[in-house]
Amino acid sequence: MISPAMIKPLLSPSPSLLFRLPPLLSSTLSLYLRALPLSSPSSQSSNPIKPLRNFTTRHAFLDEQHYLSCSKPEKPLRVAVLLSGGVDSSVALRLLHAAGHSCTAFYLKIWFQEGFENFWNQCPWEDDLKYAKHVCEQVDVPLEVVHLTDEYWERVVSYIIEEYRCGRTPNPDVLCNTRIKFGAFMDAISDMKYDYIASGHYAKVVHPPADQNDSSSVLELSQDMVKDQTYFLSHLSQTQLKRLLFPLGCVKKDEVRKLATKFDLPNKDRKDSQGICFLGKIKFSDFVGEHIGEMEGIILEAESGDFLGSHRGFWFYTIGQRQGLRLPGGPWYVVEKDTKNNVVFVSRNYYSIDKRRRIFRVGSLRWLSGKPSNNVRQLRCKVRHGPGFYSCSFEMESEGDVAVVHLDEDDQGLAAGQFAAFYEGTTCIGSGVILESWDDQCFPVCAKALQLAAMEDKTKLGKPVKIMTMPVTPLVESDPEEKLVNA
Repeated sequence: MISPAMIKPLLSPSPSLLFRLPPLLSSTLSLYLRALPLSSPSSQSSNPIKPLRNFTTRHAFLDEQHYLSCSKPEKPLRVAVLLSGGVDSSVALRLLHAAGHSCTAFYLKIWFQEGFENFWNQCPWEDDLKYAKHVCEQVDVPLEVVHLTDEYWERVVSYIIEEYRCGRTPNPDVLCNTRIKFGAFMDAISDMKYDYIASGHYAKVVHPPADQNDSSSVLELSQDMVKDQTYFLSHLSQTQLKRLLFPLGCVKKDEVRKLATKFDLPNKDRKDSQGICFLGKIKFSDFVGEHIGEMEGIILEAESGDFLGSHRGFWFYTIGQRQGLRLPGGPWYVVEKDTKNNVVFVSRNYYSIDKRRRIFRVGSLRWLSGKPSNNVRQLRCKVRHGPGFYSCSFEMESEGDVAVVHLDEDDQGLAAGQFAAFYEGTTCIGSGVILESWDDQCFPVCAKALQLAAMEDKTKLGKPVKIMTMPVTPLVESDPEEKLVNA
């Protein structure tokens, strides 16, 4: 029998222990906590959670119709706010607080637990948590640290590693949102009776009126088309979407920075984070090498079959990549990969007009409303994060989970494993994973290159050829998306 006296020590220094306890003890503790008056999850205080407060006088500089319109200011709510320590999520928290909601902040610790090798000790998560604490202290909002390291490894990192091992290029940000932030975390607090979960994403969720609960919530583009993150949220389910608030969906990035200054946030001058969230300062190539290893292979020119050099393993390269090839006379681009024989095909003519593609297949389709659009002939599509769209149409295949997508323009940066997000006007309706099959639109690899790639004994190739300087030719149409190609 577990008594209150036995449980009490578990509540100090932090109830975050609840997320790491064995299932039986965790469920018992949950029942006990529900029998007690609500207490603050802050590790620094045992004061009761403040009841939902009446709307107070808001900051004079906050235009409710503009800044608070995505924060549901109509009535006070209980909101769980994901706080990363960055400016965006901090401003989102302050907007929700200004809207009169009772907020609890949650910092997700998803990596670099004790016991990992020294290889991972460069992660700046301690700084992130420090900033998050200071932001919460300014407005007396409780902060909880939730450990989801195991879940992140099982649901995201292991998937990423396997996809790279198979020659595909997964998107960690889409997976993290779907499986961790609004997956494992949403499950972990499901019994805590929050009305919504909020974050600092640049996107807008339009919820149906309270008397129309059967209607779907809708994911809309944010006010800032450059920062818009609906692409990263396009694989959510309707169940997840119904519980989300994105206060920054109505605010542009430059306004967020100004608000951070007016709120006098401790991280108001902090730079935005770059790269993959769980890696910190570690290079992604180092991460891949640590977990998959290296295996020397050859680089062949796609058009001629010339042996140009060697590489560390095909999994380090993405279609369209030009960084890291270390070949003279470029720029060279990765155009195809032979994963069976560990061969990378490259070309200097990747952007020539006759080699562009506009047809590809997508699988693992998921629709935010739960069903595909009826208007499949007049959609818009994003094949990467950014402000650019293509007009498109798609045709469902017999399997029901695969479609052939036709873009109205050619694109060079299509990579298997990435996501394609679909839109009707300003509404994001869902997404799917780009597949390996490109119909007959593959970059042409000559017969000699294919024959050499299949050779069992690659030592017979001898030394790489001397790469000649590419002859000067009239400029062809440039590709405005070049800087967005996966590298």
